[in-house]
Parts: sequence; structure tokens; C-alpha cells
Amino acid sequence: MTESRNHGKGRPLVIALEDVAQEAILIGAFELAQRFQRFASYAEGKLFLDILEMYYDERARLRSEKFMRKLVAEGADRAVSALDVLCQDNPDATAADARDLFQGIARSVDHLGVEAGEDEIALSTREVKHLQQYGHMQLVLRSLPLLGSTEAGRLLRDVLADADTGLLAQFLELKARRTSLAALRAAVEDPDSSESDLHACLRNQEWIFGGAYVAELARRQYHSTTILDIPLLRADGSLHVVELKRANIENLVIRRSGHLMLGAQAHQAISQAQNYLRTLDENRMSILTSHGIDSRRASATVVIGHSQYVGDHISSLEVAETLRTYNTHTTRIEVITYETLLDRRLGWSPCHRRSKIQRC
Repeated sequence: MTESRNHGKGRPLVIALEDVAQEAILIGAFELAQRFQRFASYAEGKLFLDILEMYYDERARLRSEKFMRKLVAEGADRAVSALDVLCQDNPDATAADARDLFQGIARSVDHLGVEAGEDEIALSTREVKHLQQYGHMQLVLRSLPLLGSTEAGRLLRDVLADADTGLLAQFLELKARRTSLAALRAAVEDPDSSESDLHACLRNQEWIFGGAYVAELARRQYHSTTILDIPLLRADGSLHVVELKRANIENLVIRRSGHLMLGAQAHQAISQAQNYLRTLDENRMSILTSHGIDSRRASATVVIGHSQYVGDHISSLEVAETLRTYNTHTTRIEVITYETLLDRRLGWSPCHRRSKIQRC
């Protein structure tokens, strides 16, 4: 599973699988690309075989479903027991009381964890696999509306009336995107979120950057000195680079002599993107020959900061205007905040938000 074990896997196989995934992306075979990306994760030891089999082995999937049904049934049984205790302690309990009870249980779950303990007891491989299965099941259940809710009834009535699988697929995609946006917003609003935390929220979410991009490329390194955060493929086969920085940057925009301008950290991020583009330009032929990607005159987006963290009493509107002024003087690099990235997906901007109280 790792480089230290002699099972014919290790890093060379991971790289080979990632290369196949990228070639599949280039020809538009996205389902095949996803398959090889999962194989690469398995070869690298990041994905257990039990989880991988659920995608491609019918019997393994049925076993997993049986396990999930059993777990859900056990959870329902525990819920009934909790309601029995509630009714014993409070015979006049209402539905609101039951809801408060389960909300309290849900909040208490956040305080549970699996730790080594005083005796340094480590989890077995089997237990870790079960935890990963729980995580997989949670992702599935998270996309479903509450049973018995008005939303669930309307959804099932509308979908089952026409049995339109395309509509169902669109709905699931929309739910997944809403979940991704919520996770990104939560990471942005956490002042302690690192670049890695934000990168995890944006991985394989090329749609959030706009419809001009076909897919996120599997390979992140096209030159020995350059590792890209998020390499995106345009419809014409050219490369677009996304460079991610932290959201919590106080001096993203500064005020000097009565004028607003970008701070030092923003300029450093822009210089880093410029160096990436220069390297890609200089190595265009080798990258095109080896990977089938046209890196000449590639473009870049730097995502950095959020107006809520900017100091010196600089407003969200002033941050947006400062970035807009900067971007009008550049051709290959655009600088946006995480606020703008989220607002684009929601279809509104700082100007739009303030339209009720002032004109932009």
C-alpha cells in the first residue's frame, strides 16, 4: 500500500494511475477518469479496498447496504428507547420536546471522539475501515431530505410522477454543490482555516470557478519547480491555474495617503502566480508533448482573503472596488476573494447586497 512495502505498488504506480486519469479527462471520459483517480487513492493507501469495492463490486455494495440498513435500524431502535425515557419522565411531552431532545443528542455527538487514551490503545485496521464506511454513509445520507418533511413529499411527488432520471441526477448534483458551498463557507468563516483546509473544500469542484472549465486535472506538477494548487482544463485544451491563499488576511487591502491598494501578501501571491505562468510558458513544448496540455499563455486566478477579516475600517464594497481596479490593469491573472467566489455561485455581489440601501 505504501512505498515501504514491496507489493508492486508505491509511488510509480500512483503516478501512472494519475496520468491515465488525466488522459481520460482530456478526451472527456470523466467516469473513467474518476475510476482511475480512485485507484490511485487506493494504491497510495488513502482509500481502503472495502470502500473502493463498493463503487464497482455489486456484492460488496449489497453488503455495505445491508450494513447501513442494520445501522439505521439500530439507530431508530435507540431513538425509540430515548423517546420511551422522555415519556416516562414527562408524560405530557410534546413533539417539540422530542425535537429538543434529539437536537441535544445531535449536539452532544460533536464532543465524542476516538483517541488513543491513557494506555495508548490504537485503532485496528478493521475499526478504521468501519469509520471510513460511516463517513461514506454520512455523505450519502447528507444529500437526502428529512423523511416526512414537506420538502421530501414534494420532491418524491415531482420526481416519481415523471420518473425522470435526468431530473433526479440534476437534483443530486445540486444538493452536492450546495453541500460543497456550505463546507467552503464554513471553512472561510473559520479564522483558523489553513490553505490546506480551503484546498480540501475546493478539490474536484471546478464548477465553482465558472462554466469555462471542463474539469480539474489529476496532475498538479508539470515542472520540477512548480506544484499547482488547482489546475483546471479549459474547453480548448489550455491550462488555467488557481492559486489558493488563506481567507484570514487582515492587510489584504490597505489605505495609504487616502488611497486603497493591495497589501504585501496579495502582491506576493500574485508574484507567485506570475512565476508559475512564466515557467509554463517556457516549458510549453515539453508539457504539450508529455501531458497533452497547452500551457502557453495560460491564465491564473488567485483566491485570497475575505472582507470580514480586513482591518482599518475598510468595507466589503471598498475591497471589491480595489480588486476590480487592480484586475482591469492585468490580462492573465485575476485576483478575487473567497467572498467573491461564493457570491458568484449564489448569483449576487457586494453591490447587489447593498442595493436596498445604496446604489453602486
